[in-house]
Amino acid sequence: MPSGMKVLRFALLTTCCLGLGFGLANRAQAQISLTPPGVQQPQPAPKQPASKPKPPVKKAAPVAKSAPKAPPPAAPAQPPAAAAPAPDDPNVDLAYGAYQRGKYGEALRIATQRANDKGDIKAMTLLGELYANGFGTNRDDAKAALWYKAAADRGDREAMFALAMFRIAGRGGPADRSEGAKLLASSAKLGKAAAAYNLGLLYLEGQTFPQDIKRAAELFRQAADAGSPEAQYALATFYKEGRGVEKNPTEAAKLLKASATADYLDAEVEYAIALFNGTGTPKDEDAAVKLLWRASRQGSPIAQNRLARVLVAGVGAPVDKVEGLKWHLIAKSKGNGDLMLDAELDKLSPEDRAKAEAGARHWLTGKNSAGDSKP
Repeated sequence: MPSGMKVLRFALLTTCCLGLGFGLANRAQAQISLTPPGVQQPQPAPKQPASKPKPPVKKAAPVAKSAPKAPPPAAPAQPPAAAAPAPDDPNVDLAYGAYQRGKYGEALRIATQRANDKGDIKAMTLLGELYANGFGTNRDDAKAALWYKAAADRGDREAMFALAMFRIAGRGGPADRSEGAKLLASSAKLGKAAAAYNLGLLYLEGQTFPQDIKRAAELFRQAADAGSPEAQYALATFYKEGRGVEKNPTEAAKLLKASATADYLDAEVEYAIALFNGTGTPKDEDAAVKLLWRASRQGSPIAQNRLARVLVAGVGAPVDKVEGLKWHLIAKSKGNGDLMLDAELDKLSPEDRAKAEAGARHWLTGKNSAGDSKP
């Protein structure tokens, strides 16, 4: 998409939670306008009304494949009644250690014993995670919600956040956005960055309670200061557009850099464009092009389009029309067309055009012109 809709998404910082996206802010029209010398910019055809794009869902981080599953022990229908937290015990690390190694059956057994015998809060949260994902047992959202609630009632911020996302998504019971918002607020007060970010999204959306852009910005700041790349990117958008905060391109670039450093793809693209144009940060075409290469290889159609313009125009990098138009074709296959680059493609010799098309096909399918897969 040429400039795209900026999408702010629910953060998924635990593996259990469903992502619920909202198209909540218009992307600033940041772009690299590069027209090769002597080339007339074609006039676009009249635009047809387009349906609002669906926001992407940020996927949970992959977890190592489990070892052969051991038969899980019977779990209680209800979590145990509240009990005083047990003193720190090295055995609690055994459950998380097993979880991190992918030995989910073992993690389930240890966590169940600790939750039942010791009233261990962290073990309860871990049980919620295991049942929510079906790790070491069958997926059971109802049991996951019970264990999350048991830990949340005892003050665990991770369980509060997970249960909030369950309530918002309607997992393990009827959807209840109001309760979800309250849980997010409680988790945010205890320092959970993802909770502050998602609560900010609810204030921005304006359905659970009246829209409050300034409050959303405050929550994004809280989460950004705690290191959330999603919040850093969202707050950068606010500073670029002057929403909820005073417009400040320098602060926007600073936040984009922090988010890009954490490998947040959208921020990498936006920061590359800011560097290329010198918006809010010293102009650095070399660093910008390196970021565009990186984001292009990660599959960003916007980065692929901007990289194509750089390579075709030879501004910020040596001219390489075949490589540039390869990236144009890749971006175009994902809906990010460009009339100027189409015109440049038509000017290529048949041999060079065939090279660009073969390169794009190879990148998109993993196969070369002979049909052979990548080594």
